[in-house]
Amino acid sequence: MINKLKNKLKKILIKKESNDLLDLKFLEFDKSSVLRTNNLSLIPNLKNRIGGKISYAEWAHVIGIFQTVIYQNLDKKDGNKILDIGCGTGLLGLASQNFVDKGGEYLGIDVDKFNIEYCNMQYSQNRNLKFLHFDVNNAMYAKNQNKIKQHWDVESNSQDLVTALSVWTHFNEEDAMFYFNEISRVLKKNAKAILTFFYLDDIYYSSINERENKKGVYHMTNQKDWVFNKSAYGSKDWYYPEQLKIPENAIGVTKKGMSLLLAKSGLKMVNYYNGNWKEEPGVYFQDILIFEKI
Repeated sequence: MINKLKNKLKKILIKKESNDLLDLKFLEFDKSSVLRTNNLSLIPNLKNRIGGKISYAEWAHVIGIFQTVIYQNLDKKDGNKILDIGCGTGLLGLASQNFVDKGGEYLGIDVDKFNIEYCNMQYSQNRNLKFLHFDVNNAMYAKNQNKIKQHWDVESNSQDLVTALSVWTHFNEEDAMFYFNEISRVLKKNAKAILTFFYLDDIYYSSINERENKKGVYHMTNQKDWVFNKSAYGSKDWYYPEQLKIPENAIGVTKKGMSLLLAKSGLKMVNYYNGNWKEEPGVYFQDILIFEKI
């Protein structure tokens, strides 16, 4: 039995090493063939592509989506100050880089210290991209860090844009409220925030039956895994799929919960791109919500 396990592990390691080598060779060829796009050359290698998407093609695709959404929501197209919450290994940093040229700055913060160390190495040649470790607790990604909520080390009323890709999908109600207010604090007046959610609106509820009976292609096993049917820590408006052990793995917010976020923040929702996780065509997998500081 032990020998079988060893052989199985050996095969897995050999396959992983082969995949890593294949990826490196592919990246070397593919990046040398890019002609008209200037923000794909620093896409990480396979083992450092994280955030629910590991394919090079999907990273390039999502960078393009958010580069477009960012362009649509910035008044000026360069020299901006952009704060990215939960930056991971730099996906939205690559989407943002053209908009911080000519005196601007992108700052990515993340609770995972490895992500920040990697980003500081991978993007060191671009002085407009900066990364900072945020030492706070998250039950899914940083359970051993500081449990006291902290304000971001960012000046108030200073940012032209705040972004967060799949961050509020990992916040319980208390954390979601606290850091949503932080967005309002750091944004300039009339500036915008681009955040993704699992937004439990009317479209979500109308598609539950279809999702429960359909096989999915995302990283969870079935589409029924996107049924948010269990209260997160007793909340009336923050829910997660009951089969998950940790609520912060995937949390959805009801329409009432969204109203509570807005009522206490000084932000208003000005646009909403429905996510295709709800069995309808969408711009992106998760819902993209645009907020503006009043």
